[in-house]
Amino acid sequence: MTDSIDQPEQDHRNFSRRTTLAMPAAGIGLAAIGAALSPIGVAEAAMSMGSSFIPANATKMKALADALAKAPRRRNFKTVPMILTNSDEYDSEALHLLLTYSGGPKQVWDNTVLASPWLNLMRNSMNAQIWSFKHPDFIAVSATHGSAHMALYDAYIWDKYFTKFTGGKIKSNTWLETPPAAKANPADYNNPMGVFSPADNSIAVLQRRGVVFCACHNEVWELTMGMMKKGINPDKLSHPAMAAEFTNHLIPGAVLTPGVVGTLPELQLAGYQYAK
Repeated sequence: MTDSIDQPEQDHRNFSRRTTLAMPAAGIGLAAIGAALSPIGVAEAAMSMGSSFIPANATKMKALADALAKAPRRRNFKTVPMILTNSDEYDSEALHLLLTYSGGPKQVWDNTVLASPWLNLMRNSMNAQIWSFKHPDFIAVSATHGSAHMALYDAYIWDKYFTKFTGGKIKSNTWLETPPAAKANPADYNNPMGVFSPADNSIAVLQRRGVVFCACHNEVWELTMGMMKKGINPDKLSHPAMAAEFTNHLIPGAVLTPGVVGTLPELQLAGYQYAK
């Protein structure tokens, strides 16, 4: 699943019975859901990137964002297996919220190439849905894998692994940085250098707009396997331990799935439209 970074632009049903029965559909009693969930590991974070850019009339989207911010993220692993078999091995509660979201339209993007216009495409889609088609509760989800998955790791992983892995070509996660355009007045949505413009393509900004970035356990496993094959293993970790370290350093707000390719059908069954 690991693509070259030099390429040009271009299982929720496995929830425990207790978890599934405890979680009502998104959009119904979300405040209660958030209050009932305890953070796990480093946890709360979907809205930790700053104030929201979600439209004022997007009531369902705001409720979902609030619930996702409170849903636990599991980031305290010592080791992880190749195939996840239990709901407590990934972010099952947050994923359940996505699968039961009652707003819409809903779109899931199959994002695989880091050096591609993936952030720009999601931004364009949101702008058209929200302002042209008048769907303020529209949601875009990034099903992230391949080399694009590198954008879902924090500075610790970039400093320890990726600078060497990229041969020094990329030294930091620039996809996560907040551009100056994010400081513009969001009420001026047609500002060509503003919050909703191409000058503001950023994971951090898109998260503030309600975009959810799903991470892929299978990609974690295969990317760390690639590290080990290249001899990039400064602490001499086992493969399960290195995969755990990468999992523990996913960016705030990311939703860890047991495997994005396998999660795509679940999202489609839940009404998400596939885009690539």
